[in-house]
Order: sequence, then C-alpha cells, then structure tokens
Amino acid sequence: MSYAIVWFRRDLRLHDHPALHAALAAGHTPVPVYVHSPGDEGAWAAGAASLSWLQRALAALDSQLRALGSRLILRQGSAETVLRELIAECGAVAVYWNRRYEPATQPRDARLKRELRAQGLEVHSYNGALLFEPWQLATQQGGPYKVFTPFWRSALSHWQVPALRPAPKTLPPPPPALPSLPLQQLGLAPALGWDRGFWDVWQPGEAGAHEALDVFVDGALRGYVAGRDRPDQIGTSRLSPHLHFGEIAPWRIVAALENARSAATGAAIDGYIRQLGWRDFAHHLLHHFPATPEHNLNPRFARFRWAAPDPAQLQAWQRGRTGVPIVDAGLRELWHTGWMHNRVRMIVASYLCKHLRVHWSEGARWFWDTLVDADLANNTLGWQWVAGTGADAAPYFRVFNPVTQAQKFDPQGRYIARWVPELAALPVAERFAPWLTPQRLATSAPHYPRQPIVDLAAGRDAALAAYRETGGG
Repeated sequence: MSYAIVWFRRDLRLHDHPALHAALAAGHTPVPVYVHSPGDEGAWAAGAASLSWLQRALAALDSQLRALGSRLILRQGSAETVLRELIAECGAVAVYWNRRYEPATQPRDARLKRELRAQGLEVHSYNGALLFEPWQLATQQGGPYKVFTPFWRSALSHWQVPALRPAPKTLPPPPPALPSLPLQQLGLAPALGWDRGFWDVWQPGEAGAHEALDVFVDGALRGYVAGRDRPDQIGTSRLSPHLHFGEIAPWRIVAALENARSAATGAAIDGYIRQLGWRDFAHHLLHHFPATPEHNLNPRFARFRWAAPDPAQLQAWQRGRTGVPIVDAGLRELWHTGWMHNRVRMIVASYLCKHLRVHWSEGARWFWDTLVDADLANNTLGWQWVAGTGADAAPYFRVFNPVTQAQKFDPQGRYIARWVPELAALPVAERFAPWLTPQRLATSAPHYPRQPIVDLAAGRDAALAAYRETGGG
C-alpha cells in the first residue's frame, strides 16, 4: 500500500477530516504529520497561550491515533523543507492537507502544492475549517463584502452543510522507522507553569470539543439569545478554542444544533449559527484585505490622532488594575483562564481604544499572546470593529460606558466579585464604580485603585475630539 502524508495543521481531529478521509478513500496509508513551523507564520506566530493549548491538543491527537493503530509524526522547522524530507524518508506518493487562510500561509501552501506536483506527487487540499471559504461569496459586482448582513444573506442563499464523517475505526501504521520528535522538544508548554489555571476550565482535544458541544446543547443553548451577553452566567458554548484548533468542524456544530431545533430553541439556534457566520466573515475579510492585522481597513483613520501609549496605563490595563471593575474583571479572567467573555472583550477593547485612545493594535497583540482562542481573522475583525476602523464597524463615536455596561450585563456584580474578589465585600450597587464611595472602597478593598487611571468622561471627550479631527462627527 502506498504512503500519503496527511499534514495536520488547524484540524486536530479525526471526525469530519476531509484530508484524512480522502487519503484513505484513495487507498493510501496515511502518515499523520504535524510540523511546528513558527517561522512560516510571518509576524503572527502563535502566542504563548495558544502554544500552551497546542501542546495538549497534539498529545490528545497522538493518543487518538495510537488507539487506532497509527501515531502522529512531529517535526520542527520550515514546513516546505520538512515535508520534502518526510516524502523522501517514507517514499510518500501523495500529500493531503486541509486549507489555512492566513496571509503568510496561503502563498506558502500554493507554492508547495505547485512544486510537489511538478515533482510528480499527488497533492490535494480541502476546506476543513469554514462553512464558506473566503473566496466563495462575492457581491453582485464580484468584489468582497465589507458589511456582514449582505454577506450572511448571500451565505444563507448558498447554504449547503457537508455530510458528517465519523472517525476511522482503525488506521494502518506509518513506517515504523520514521522518527518523530518528542512533544516536549517543540517547546510549546510554558516553563513557569503560568497556564496551570487554564486546565481547571478547559480540555483541549477532540473529546473536549465534543463534550463542550454536548454541554452547550443540553444547557445554555435554550437561553442563548439573552444569556450570551451575560458574563455572570454560563451562557455561551465556549467552543472558540476548539474551533480555532480544528478540534471540531463547524458543520458538526450546525448538525447538533439542528438536531435540537424546536419551537423553544429555534431563535437561539439561528443566533448561534449567525455567530459562526461572523467567523466566516472574518476570514473573508482577512483573505481579501491581508494587511488588516496591522493596518486600518478604513483609510480615514490614518489621520486619527492616537495617544502615545503610557507604559504605566498600558500595564494597568493588561494586569486588570485600571480601577474600572468590569474592565479589570475581564482582563483578570483572561490572565487566569486564557479566555474572556465576548461582551467583556468589547468593553475592555473600547476602554483601551477610546478612553485611553491607545491604538487597537496594542490590544490585538495582547489578546494574541494571552487568548487560547487567538485567531488572526477573528482577533483582527474584533479589534477593528470596536475601534471603528474596520468593516461593518461600530462607529468610533459609539463609546462603551463600562459602568453602565456592567450594570446591564452583570447586574448583581457576580462576575466582578469573582474576578476582582477584593470588591466582593462592597454592596452590589457600589461594585460598578467604587470610586464614587471612596471611604467604603478604602475600608473594604484597600489594595484596589482609588480612582480609574483615566476619568471616564474626560477620556470619552478626548476620543470624540480626536475623531472630529478626522472629519467625522
């Protein structure tokens, strides 16, 4: 039987794996390979939290493969070089992979496909990550969408979800002499163990993804429409890191949701699938506007007067020491779990970009390093949306008030009390803006900042003044 390399990347699963299934259908013995190649990622090699997740996801995938009779071959270096070496070592006649869509990886993959085919190898790539690939949908003029609603309308008119494919029951082994690096040699896990708290709330790998989906469908789904904006409740699916690493296919999520559809869940299911649409929209934008991880999509903001970052203020924001409880709660949740509730992501991003007037790329970089679900397309879309500089963005003059946002979405202050426990002794009404009751704050939370690092009204006014200078307002 001939050997075919199956190059695992952001598709760390065995169910619904188009490349693996295609290699098996063609009669090949799959050689499962993962190449750690941060040098191939340009300016956006995975951050520390993502690498920590990857360590455990790769271990889980290798365990799955071994249970079926195979194993995961780990290598490190330039993917193009390593794959050529592997082809020579095992005599592979074909290479299969599921596509990636980042600006640095697309040209590399196209070049590799072209060169390997020129050498006589079969090379096949597939969509293993999205409901719609970035180039599938276009406006009537043939261009990319910049507004989500017409993008989603077009997506629904072309809706066709792939059939589910179970994981193989067995797999033939790769060549026994083919060496693999020890996982620890890739240097993915942090030496100091700062990620210890992550694993109290996360289970990387395909089994963890399926369990998270089951828990969501059986629990939070019914209240998703209102619950998804409540950080004090378990109201979301928490599938984002599993989706990022390809531990579950989005169409498997859709199938599970549709199987649960009823009069009581229909609106929630439509709302959740729409969020999967935003994920596809993010990849659509990144594909068509590959400079956006570093540059504003809206050129008007080239004239915007961002403030020079104050190192002390930026560090206070990063560490959850701004003196604004909902902001601090979100950033401490991020630090301890590698994740932050989406509503709170918007609040902390607005605070940085507007109240502090720090360029959105500073926040994007911090999220990139600290989120386990850090995804270049989603991260870019999210930050440019909040900053007002991107596609279909919230207008810059819409400034989130973090106090009223906390009162609305954390009405009992439970989220604040959990992540800023020094404020838990305050009466609920005082947890949102504790600087307004300075004596009680000094008594109950003597180590919490006495005042926010910037006056909220003054920060808002300065942001709007800078916006007007660009010709807005």
